[in-house]
Amino acid sequence: MPKKPVSLKAHVTQLEMTAPLKASLPVPVNLQTAIIRAPDIPLHYYRYLYRQVGKRWHWYKRLRMSDEQLAAAIHSPHVSVTVLYVDGAPAGFFELQKQSEGVVELSYFGLFERAIGLGIGKWFLLQALYAAWQDNPSKVTVTTNTLDHPRALQLYQMMGFSPVSTYEALVAPMTDAQLLKVLDS
Repeated sequence: MPKKPVSLKAHVTQLEMTAPLKASLPVPVNLQTAIIRAPDIPLHYYRYLYRQVGKRWHWYKRLRMSDEQLAAAIHSPHVSVTVLYVDGAPAGFFELQKQSEGVVELSYFGLFERAIGLGIGKWFLLQALYAAWQDNPSKVTVTTNTLDHPRALQLYQMMGFSPVSTYEALVAPMTDAQLLKVLDS
């Protein structure tokens, strides 16, 4: 009988930014990039993106959702999913959610493993922030934790986010059988 995965401890940091970043960054050289918003992204493609970005960082929440739950979450008029392509292939995505009046959450942001180290992370995050500030919200929020990329918190702060709260959480990994079932659907 397979063992149930042990829950992982994570130190969670919630951050916010109350003014748009004034900086700009050039597109990394020697890469062909495209950033395309996907308003009606197919569920299987979203799960693929989510898994490719999140497998190293223990992202499971959206994988546990039924088709109906996931469709309600990502096809909401308050949510936008934008995909990064590098040299013709998907390389990352970000998801924004318009919350209460004047607040936009950067719900998910990340790169595929093959895109980490190409020098594209800061530039792609800046593109996500441009999109988040497009409708002039009062603030943009993001949440990260110690299971995320080791420099995620540092990058968010470098881009203008400030920590506003922290807490401890447990992340329950999925079993191999659960992952196979989700990825096979």
